Amino acid sequence: MPPVREIASAPDPVAAVLNAHEHGELISLPTSGTTSRPRSVVRTTASWVDSFAHVSRLTEIDGCSRVWVPGPLAATMNLFAAVHARMVGAILVDTPEEATHAHLTPATLLTALGGGADLRGVHVVVAGDRLSRDTAARARASGARTSHYYGAAELSFVAWGTHEEDLQPFPGVEIEIRTDTIWVRSPYLSLGYDRSLEYDHGADGPFAVDDAGFATVGDRGSLEQGLLTVAGRGTAMVLTGGVTVLVADVEQALRRATGSDVVIVGVPHRRLGQVVGAVVTEPAAAARIRSVARAELASAQQPRLWFAVPSFPVTPSGKVDRIALSAMAANGQLTAVTSSSRSKS
Repeated sequence: MPPVREIASAPDPVAAVLNAHEHGELISLPTSGTTSRPRSVVRTTASWVDSFAHVSRLTEIDGCSRVWVPGPLAATMNLFAAVHARMVGAILVDTPEEATHAHLTPATLLTALGGGADLRGVHVVVAGDRLSRDTAARARASGARTSHYYGAAELSFVAWGTHEEDLQPFPGVEIEIRTDTIWVRSPYLSLGYDRSLEYDHGADGPFAVDDAGFATVGDRGSLEQGLLTVAGRGTAMVLTGGVTVLVADVEQALRRATGSDVVIVGVPHRRLGQVVGAVVTEPAAAARIRSVARAELASAQQPRLWFAVPSFPVTPSGKVDRIALSAMAANGQLTAVTSSSRSKS
């Protein structure tokens, strides 16, 4: 097997990836999920480079482009963006005002929009979490253009579109849905986890490959008329009154019906164990989301507590920090959104 270069320890991660590509080495990349259990993924550099032509075409990034990547290069999506920019001759810039293109998570996009960043004429590529219809519309209203993709550190690109309800298979990717789970076959898959690292927990990681070359990380979803809907992994749940409520199912139903960003958390309750709580960044949208919840969700799934925050807390990689948000809800640190018709907890 070719030697493996650990990118996380390199002083210049972008140069390290390019150098590994030149010498035919494998690269080991840390994942950037929301858990505290780090893993490193091993892949060929070709599994990235082979997608560059498609990314260039979809984003119109070329040697004349100026690309803003504010997130840490320890996050795989940011490192990929920086390596792609360097290889096609684009310039990395420090501010959105200088940029023709930007790579952001939905949370950092909302922060940029709320902070008055000038995104007029900027093509914003959003990944790392689901980009809602409302957030994409806000970006377009500011003068930006949006692209959105779904993928994973283990899978690389899976689907591409303009927001979470407009995802089509990425070029070269085959998608199958098996018992509500997304399986992918493509030239962009990783080789698995780097078990040579002392801190690695790859033995119990979600990445699995079958004999036909299809791989999964356990994300749930559906594929209808060529559009992929991603529901997330079924591991996040709220246990309320003896009933298990899957967070991804509730979020997907509310987001698809309203187009608004909403995060579901479990809030401790002395009698029920937990109750379902919903957190939004726009209090004005809470009434609309609440109405949909009553009409479309089962009784146990319906949020009993509603909260608003100016912006969602994020992890160092720019993803919504669900652990922090749950702790804030449990500790009474979130602002309640009241309604005279809301059920009492």
